Amino acid sequence: MSAKNRDEHNRWRNITVGFRVSPEENELLNKAVALSGLPKQEYCYRRCMNRNVIVQGNPRVFKALRNQLAEVLAELQRIEAGGEVDEDLLDVIEMIADILGGLKEESE
Repeated sequence: MSAKNRDEHNRWRNITVGFRVSPEENELLNKAVALSGLPKQEYCYRRCMNRNVIVQGNPRVFKALRNQLAEVLAELQRIEAGGEVDEDLLDVIEMIADILGGLKEESE
């Protein structure tokens, strides 16, 4: 059978689990997945099973960080001009801070 349908313990993954999310939740989930560097299935599985999501630095993760930081900068500039703080923005900033904090710990 296909190796990609087996987990790290060589268990066959043949059951499909699905759930609905709002467009805003989907956007936030996609950002978290991009920042993790994992496939969406693996990211969701680890989060649902309360397992650690360990980000491994690679070009895709760094590109996602760069893009998210550019969006954060644009939002901060909008806020500085008199806009309100978006709750989703705070969530993304927290994810980025956690990832960068982990990268700093690894380099020490």
